[in-house]
Amino acid sequence: MSKSLKRVRAALDEAGLDAEIVEMGETRTAQQAADAVGCGLDQIVKSIIYRGEESERAILFLTAGGNRVDDTLAAQAAGEPLGKADATLVRAQTGFAIGGVAPLGHTAPVRTFCDPLLTTFDVVWAAAGTPRHVFPIPAGDLLRLTGAELALFTAARGM
Repeated sequence: MSKSLKRVRAALDEAGLDAEIVEMGETRTAQQAADAVGCGLDQIVKSIIYRGEESERAILFLTAGGNRVDDTLAAQAAGEPLGKADATLVRAQTGFAIGGVAPLGHTAPVRTFCDPLLTTFDVVWAAAGTPRHVFPIPAGDLLRLTGAELALFTAARGM
């Protein structure tokens, strides 16, 4: 088991959540992940990381699988201009590699925002620290454990 996967397992255990981490195999899109676990597209939690241009900190946006982060709205939510977070920044500030960033189990606190659409589901599925592993989590627990702020930062569908 990878260090990243172990950190997510430990965070889930510490929170008292008996979530089974599922290996999906090779998936590259949120739709493929949803198909692999048998849930709806919007039940997949995409972890999108930006770099705060003023704070120089990673900022995490937890987004429903069918939504896309709008850069302008995300910057408004964060209260600072946002730039691209490179692989080095993501690894250094979250402990995860791009493609497997989990919403919890970070090596340091990460400011986090959550797409309100995710809260409309009883259970959502999030990355478990690798590109091949996910875990189910009640949406309320996701908010509680991540300390995420609900914010409107997604583009209208079809854009």
